[in-house]
Amino acid sequence: MHTSEQTSSTSGPQFVQGLGLFSATAIVIGSMIGSGIFIVPADMSRSVGSPALLIAAWLVTALMTIIGALSYGELAAMMPKAGGQYVYLREALGPLWGFLYGWTLFLVIQTGTIAAVGVAFGKFLGVYFPAISSEHWLWHIGHVPAWHVGPMVLGNMEIGLNTTNLTAIVVLTLLTLLNSFGIRLGAVVQNIFTSAKVIALFGVVILGGLLGRNAAALAANFGAGWRHFWQNAGLHTLHAVQVGVGGPVEYVGLFTIVAVVQVGSLFSADAWNNVTFTAGEVRNPRRNLPLSLALGTGLVLLIYVLANFVYLSVLPLAGDPQGPTTLARGIQYASGDRVATAVMQQAFAGYGAKIMAAMILVSTFGCANGMLLAGARVYYAMSRDGLFFRAVGRLNAKSRTPVVSLWVQLFWTCLLCLSGSYSQLLDYVIFAVLVFYILTIGGLFVLRVKRPQAERPYKAFGYPVLPALYIVMATWICAVLLRYKPQYTWPGLLLVLLGIPVYIFWSRKERVHALHEGESIENV
Repeated sequence: MHTSEQTSSTSGPQFVQGLGLFSATAIVIGSMIGSGIFIVPADMSRSVGSPALLIAAWLVTALMTIIGALSYGELAAMMPKAGGQYVYLREALGPLWGFLYGWTLFLVIQTGTIAAVGVAFGKFLGVYFPAISSEHWLWHIGHVPAWHVGPMVLGNMEIGLNTTNLTAIVVLTLLTLLNSFGIRLGAVVQNIFTSAKVIALFGVVILGGLLGRNAAALAANFGAGWRHFWQNAGLHTLHAVQVGVGGPVEYVGLFTIVAVVQVGSLFSADAWNNVTFTAGEVRNPRRNLPLSLALGTGLVLLIYVLANFVYLSVLPLAGDPQGPTTLARGIQYASGDRVATAVMQQAFAGYGAKIMAAMILVSTFGCANGMLLAGARVYYAMSRDGLFFRAVGRLNAKSRTPVVSLWVQLFWTCLLCLSGSYSQLLDYVIFAVLVFYILTIGGLFVLRVKRPQAERPYKAFGYPVLPALYIVMATWICAVLLRYKPQYTWPGLLLVLLGIPVYIFWSRKERVHALHEGESIENV
């Protein structure tokens, strides 16, 4: 199997260091901001039933994400190589753990998210062009009925080509093509759309806050001297949680309910680690990688927390699912969970939906570009280690990008779009993603022991307290999800474990290849 030294061999075309600090930060921001912040507060608010706990959930996400980014900064500066988190796990815990991360990333995490973001682009483009609809089938293969396998609910999806997923496939193909021409063109696209989406999100915060502020919402969420804000947020208040799908309802305390709703907020803030995948193409990576992680996550989480305060100033938290107006439905029952759209409708009556659709189109386009660009670098690194198709580990001589890796990633993403399974798969891997974050930050401690003399241009802020705090918080969330959301946790673990026989296959294949290469050399 290839060693890390072989992975960075100077033979053949090399990556172009075309990403400066602004571009690296744009990848962090652009990959994080998709469509989650516009939607997930509805489901979160139904669970917590408290303005204070809704904000608390986002603050917990902000704290964990920023600690995670600061911890990854040390690893990124220490090992600025293509593949990022895959490399950190390989070097700290061994090649199996790196492969399991890369396997899950390719199978679901990266490709499933790209598919979901692409389909979201298609759905919101349908606001302007009604012919683009998930009900407008060009080739309907059939319906897969739902069935239960333990805690999992599988199926219940439509398979085929409709105008919404066709739009997703066309857009993702265009972005893959653009990124095939080189990192600089991909970075230009990322910079433009990330700048636009940040401006758009600040627009939601400022315009929504100024023009959409509603006296009834303010009274419901902040009235009586802020007592309404703290309603249902006491240490002894119990919250109803259904165990699994169709399971019994149990009543849990404050720390447990905040952990349960992290499924939504952590997923909305995920993908900040994507910039580490592109480390081989970042100029002055020992400075710019840690800085981009800190700046990007800090800015995004600030916007997210402010956006939730704006939602609370425009719409009451509690609502009636059958309410005749946007205000009556509140945040909890915003139409289609589209909270941000409801806020913009209040600010711009008659035009809010189209304004919000335009913002989400910009956001999803930039998110898909960043994730397509970054993900291909992980599969490239895996291939260089002999753990993926050999062609994926080659750089194009002209563009010096992993072109084959980009197109293999696109092929699988398009299959997920057609299958309709991407949303279900993403539900399954939220838990697995968190486990890999725990392992990677644990690897920070391992490498401090294994390689005490290694050059560390940046050392994790607050080490060892803050990284340990992250591990404790994330482990608590995982334990809560295992208990109360088994439909998300066990399927995710199963997907990860399926990678073990695949790893054994690739390892043996690589050993056979290396043996044959050695025999060929001896015969020369």
